[in-house]
Amino acid sequence: MTGPEIDYTAVFAALPSPCLVLGTDLVIIDANPAFCEVTGRIRAELVGQYLFDVFPDNPAEPEADGVATLKASLHRVLSSGQTDHMALQKYDIPVAGNPVVFKERWWTAINVPVLGPDGKVVGIIHRSEDMTEVVRARRTAHLPSVRPGREAAMEAELYARARQLQRLNEELRQAHARERRIAVALQETMLHTPDLARHPDIAVRYLPATGSLNVCGDWYDAVDLPAGRFTVAVGDVVGHGLVAATVMGRLRSALSAATRTVHGPAQALEVLGVYARSVEGALAATAVQVLVDCHSHLLIYSSAGHPPPVLLHPDGTCDLLDQATDPPLGARPEHVPRPQATTTYAHGDTLILYTDGLIERRGEDIDTGLTRLTTTLATCTGCGAEHLADALLARLDLASGANDDIAMVVVRLDHMP
Repeated sequence: MTGPEIDYTAVFAALPSPCLVLGTDLVIIDANPAFCEVTGRIRAELVGQYLFDVFPDNPAEPEADGVATLKASLHRVLSSGQTDHMALQKYDIPVAGNPVVFKERWWTAINVPVLGPDGKVVGIIHRSEDMTEVVRARRTAHLPSVRPGREAAMEAELYARARQLQRLNEELRQAHARERRIAVALQETMLHTPDLARHPDIAVRYLPATGSLNVCGDWYDAVDLPAGRFTVAVGDVVGHGLVAATVMGRLRSALSAATRTVHGPAQALEVLGVYARSVEGALAATAVQVLVDCHSHLLIYSSAGHPPPVLLHPDGTCDLLDQATDPPLGARPEHVPRPQATTTYAHGDTLILYTDGLIERRGEDIDTGLTRLTTTLATCTGCGAEHLADALLARLDLASGANDDIAMVVVRLDHMP
């Protein structure tokens, strides 16, 4: 049974709070009756106008900063895609019909992004509350415990504290932005894979969890070996942020080094597991590595507690590489040899390695996620590696990220010698 179709234009008009819809250029797209009433304007005077042409700062107050404060909040929404809450602020507005005369107004506001299908900001809902009467009531209220004349001083202190809070919030935003820039640079450095430049048929993707610093514990790697062989790998460290990214970098480097000195993925993961026991935060990390032997058309693989890679065939069928799965890194207190399995591939096959963020959903078991993955891959046959990577994320509705990190490697086996 479906409910009645909702008229969202009527809903917007009925909202009791004053609201504007702004374009990304901060031109007013719509204003509800509550906003028109509180500002003394009619809708036709507002729609199509640049917000700050209609509501400039009060020229009689040289220190007025309503425009600068509101503009900064709106630009934060546009750049971050996140809701921004504004502290109490004084923002006088011109009298309707007499733009040189301003009347005192105090406001609180919330600016909310409107996202398009691609996750990008296409507009902003600006919801405000007129707090002028509240502020005036505090000024004139009879407070027996307060000396006469102190009401104005209290109000000034309240305003000063609100402005201080807003400045502190801005400093925190700037500090977060600096930390994010450092984190992104760190992540890019740690995920740099020179050997990938020699493999145009390999595509990699890295999507941090939405809302994170843009760093995480998921990783990918590719290592060239002698005799027409190379390995691809993905791994997952528990957690997000700089700590998880640091642990990830250490494990990734250790596996890359081991791959060049031992024989096969199983031995490389054995070395990594021993190393993981000495790295704080590395326990329960997972990884899978596949060695591609281009001459014999063999895939040799081993997994440390990681979701199985998928071998996609041109007819849309899929094989899960799940015959050599062992516990996560560092899970065993004593050394036990890890399993290794081998399978063949044919020209036109595609190998996909990924982390659990690609398939796991809250409340689902892993088999459901694997079925969704293989069913979706069946619609991506004939695609090159780059195209397949993008199509897979789009069709799984993950192009803009997910609640968990995602790392993925796609290897098109068409042109392997």
